[in-house]
Amino acid sequence: MEKRWVLTSNCNDETVNEVAEQLNIDKSLARILVQRNICSFDEAKNFFRPELAHLHDPFLMKDMDQAIRRIETALATHEKILIYGDYDVDGTTSVALAFSFFSQLTQNIEYYIPDRYLEGYGISTAGIDYANENGFSLIIALDCGIKSIDKIDYANKLGIDFIICDHHLPGDELPKAVAVLDPKRADCEYPFKELAGCGIGFKLAQAYAQKHNLPAETYLQYLDLVMVSIAADIVPVVGENRILAYYGLKKLNTNPCEGLRALMEVSGKTQNYTITDVVFTLGPRINAAGRIDHAKHAVAMLLCQEDGNSLEQSELINLKNTERKTYDQDITREALALIGESEILINRKTTVVFNESWHKGVIGIVASRLTEKYYRPTIVLTKSNGHVAGSCRSVVGFDLYEALSGCADLLDQYGGHKFAAGLTMQEQNVDAFADKFEQIVSASITEEMLTPMIKIDAEIQLAQIDGKFFRVLSQMGPFGPENMAPIFVTHNVYLAQHAMAVGGNHLKINIKQQNSPIFEGIAFGLAEFQNLLQPKVPFSVCYTIEENVWREKRRLQLNIKGIKVN
Repeated sequence: MEKRWVLTSNCNDETVNEVAEQLNIDKSLARILVQRNICSFDEAKNFFRPELAHLHDPFLMKDMDQAIRRIETALATHEKILIYGDYDVDGTTSVALAFSFFSQLTQNIEYYIPDRYLEGYGISTAGIDYANENGFSLIIALDCGIKSIDKIDYANKLGIDFIICDHHLPGDELPKAVAVLDPKRADCEYPFKELAGCGIGFKLAQAYAQKHNLPAETYLQYLDLVMVSIAADIVPVVGENRILAYYGLKKLNTNPCEGLRALMEVSGKTQNYTITDVVFTLGPRINAAGRIDHAKHAVAMLLCQEDGNSLEQSELINLKNTERKTYDQDITREALALIGESEILINRKTTVVFNESWHKGVIGIVASRLTEKYYRPTIVLTKSNGHVAGSCRSVVGFDLYEALSGCADLLDQYGGHKFAAGLTMQEQNVDAFADKFEQIVSASITEEMLTPMIKIDAEIQLAQIDGKFFRVLSQMGPFGPENMAPIFVTHNVYLAQHAMAVGGNHLKINIKQQNSPIFEGIAFGLAEFQNLLQPKVPFSVCYTIEENVWREKRRLQLNIKGIKVN
């Protein structure tokens, strides 16, 4: 599917010139900084040189005082504390962080992860019953709980207190917990609203350490876990998240916790990790534990000590990931066949596919793959616990949650946000839901939204790319949502030698312009252009600039996102 190329242009030229002059950098790079609201020397200094000293005071978060006081009471009176978290990467890293930190202060502590299939997302009655039966009087819930009004009421009746550390958007009513830590609360004045769940757990540990004059290392040692959660939960890599990600990556690449070190070893990549590497290498493996079996295995791995069985635990997780891949590939193939065989599905502006035997743990991944292929709002449904459960994905600019709200009469439950959501319904409603969802989406989605877009940051000439250009560019990282790796466009480039298809569907090309060196480029999934690119015929490319490290030799490489023959 051909993509739209959209050049970002909302920039003040005078400011760009000032920034370029003040920092002594290429104007194209200055333009990218200004586009990202970095418009002065001081802002650039803070951006290029993140400092842990710039982390916000955790006590600015609403209810932090109450949370720390309740923990102090629990520790002083030797109460049993249960650390409770969700089964995804953010939840499991949160639990590992909070459990590790408070284990330094008490032995009366355990952790609990709900079973994805038996208990579902968030605080469960089974989890509260477990706490009650085993004498826990304080539960610290991470990455969940903000909408668990009835569950917290139930715990209160049993005499169990909750501290909620969540980052999801609250409803109209907050649960009646001892403390509700969530920067997205309307009454919370915490300066940064986009922490991941593990980030909230980190702020809780930071607050306790700060109040009790503990060394900063007691909580900074978990920065690698926080960074993994930031990467995997796709939160904006700006502000406080960027500081945490910057130092977390440093720790991962120099001195990771034992569990992550072992996981890096079994994954086959042990150094030079970026946020993208974490998203595609470590994240799926940690997630696979909860998708295929139970997420407690992921926490057990993350908690491994140096003399423990970290390699054994990480190999188990890696095995679950291999199993997950098999399910993912098989179901994707079946779903694509379903669509391909149906004229109705092919011609719709939505994709809704259902098979009662598909594995619930991977339908979200399959929904993402189908969205990549057909680029339209997509829902993959399967049977689970007597209901039909679904995972939903959207396209840029279309509010999926709003569309689901229009189908609420056919759903038992639904939740999520603009781009991703989950739902349950009765099986007899599947066809009616698919028709209504199509009707609602068709009425409001535009053709533009249904065409994938490449957002280009700047137009440059190949001759501008040199060592200094790349050094400045790489210091803009770590890259992630709201601070993505800049994409450049260059027109009128020529092949330096014939294009070569590699790895089935990829393309390797060497390109040049007049007065420029030759640059190697790799174009993933673009082998179709092999015969369209001919020597002496100009074409345009958009790309990111990377460093290719092979046998300790480093060279610049263009990761080509799109090609247009002039």
